[in-house]
Amino acid sequence: MGHRRPCGLCRAALSRDRVLKGLLVQISRLHGLLGSGRGIHASAGAWEQLEGELGVVLPGDYKQVVDGYGPVQLNGHLFLSHPATRSWNLGAWMKSTVDAFSASDLSDARCPGFPHGPVFGAPAGLIPLVDTDRGEYAFGVVDEADGTWRILACNGDEQDFYEYRMPFAEWLYRYLAGEDMFGPGSAVFYPGPVVFESMPMAAGDEP
Repeated sequence: MGHRRPCGLCRAALSRDRVLKGLLVQISRLHGLLGSGRGIHASAGAWEQLEGELGVVLPGDYKQVVDGYGPVQLNGHLFLSHPATRSWNLGAWMKSTVDAFSASDLSDARCPGFPHGPVFGAPAGLIPLVDTDRGEYAFGVVDEADGTWRILACNGDEQDFYEYRMPFAEWLYRYLAGEDMFGPGSAVFYPGPVVFESMPMAAGDEP
């Protein structure tokens, strides 16, 4: 008796299982680099409110990283904001970033998946995830057909966007490991442990 080919639902389930296992591996690698997150500001309610405003569910690994460590600046450059804090509020930063990019003329910018120039804002456009003090931004874009995410990153010195088809946890791990994750020549590598700088949460606070 020949082997039966798996049905479409079975193949989809197997594919989701492989993606989940791969994601768990990437999160484990990132935790190995950063250590266990403290989760001081972790709040399911804050994420639900933000996602309700955006009209899209953000990637689970992104929320896990932000909840574990944010708000924080990593290695002197990359910012992670948080949706549950008044200062360094993720929702407010997302809105101001979308407004600023939407007001810019980027119709000639190369942006994979956007042949007429990038579109910013949820649910189908570029959703800002992190930025750096060097003028770099990483955005998430969700495929409405299958719910998969990809990252589009840009360097403040040029218009073009660069695509990274990987989970956020892997993208962040590669960035901290010194790879080009905001386009060619964008790598920043510091040997030794990752440096965490807590962000000032009130007037007079220092990092």
